[in-house]
Amino acid sequence: MDNLEIYLDKDIDKELIKTKKIAVIGFGSQGYGQSMNLKDSGCDVVLGLRQGGKSDVKAKDYGFCTMAISDAVKEADIVQILIPDELQAEVYEKQIKPYLKDGQYLMFSHGFNIHYKRIIAPEGVNVIMVAPKGPGHTVRSEYQVGRGVPSLIAVYQNPSGNAKEVALSYASAIGAGRAGIIETTFKEETETDLFGEQAVICGGVSALIKTGFEVLVEAGYSPYMAYFEVLHEMKLLVDLINQGGLADMRYSISNTAEYGDMTRGPKVIGEQSRQAMKDLLKDIQSGSFADEFLNEMQSGCKNFNELRKENAEHLIEKVGEKIRSSFVWGDRNKIIDRNKN
Repeated sequence: MDNLEIYLDKDIDKELIKTKKIAVIGFGSQGYGQSMNLKDSGCDVVLGLRQGGKSDVKAKDYGFCTMAISDAVKEADIVQILIPDELQAEVYEKQIKPYLKDGQYLMFSHGFNIHYKRIIAPEGVNVIMVAPKGPGHTVRSEYQVGRGVPSLIAVYQNPSGNAKEVALSYASAIGAGRAGIIETTFKEETETDLFGEQAVICGGVSALIKTGFEVLVEAGYSPYMAYFEVLHEMKLLVDLINQGGLADMRYSISNTAEYGDMTRGPKVIGEQSRQAMKDLLKDIQSGSFADEFLNEMQSGCKNFNELRKENAEHLIEKVGEKIRSSFVWGDRNKIIDRNKN
């Protein structure tokens, strides 16, 4: 196993980022979380947004200076692109690339467009990545309570010679230095991130929860009991896993649950699932998934929208909404408020 080097605030020049003007492009989940933390860390931040749009209004409500993307790029030392992957290449070509200067830092929080060569930066521009390993709203909420979300950094082009130091300083400013920062590459981050999302933390978990819910309901059990057993308790066990790995989860559960875990889990996630994961990884490595995704986005999102509608209308969502609105924890300390962030 390779040695793991973790950078913390004590290892980082936290003042370096404060000498740079940062243009954050986008005010979605990551744009919100990162720009709010940068501002609170004393950084010079401007937001590049479509003037008069919904994000522009929200950002102004938080006291940010906003301007057209091209104007923000002209003023900035660092351009952090935090709009959706499928929009980045077009926005880059039209509103960012014409205004880039040698010595600027082009930054991403996901390597997708650089790795799959949808964006090719000029040789004189530094290309770096700071990728928090959590949603933007969690990047913000953890920062607010004095913690941070672990982050990855990567350097793709380094004509100025200090790209890594700048990436570390930026990561520290959004709170990652409180938790830990690991260096990787654009290729490794992109391919492992897509795999994790599809096979485990989003796709795999969502499919597992929904299927378990459906099996119980089809067998005649209450959908409310099914919801608690396969969805609600998931969060409680994941907290234990996050704290101390699978070992802490197994230490906390009953012997019955632990025996069932180790003997029945591999029957559900067996060789067929392993092969499916390998196939997913091949599609990611070859660029096939990237092509499919971008084609879907550029052709009107018909399949994507149908899938969203189908999933939103699933019984588990209706049951969950009723349960969450009926229990005291349902509206407590919400991380996401769609009207504000």
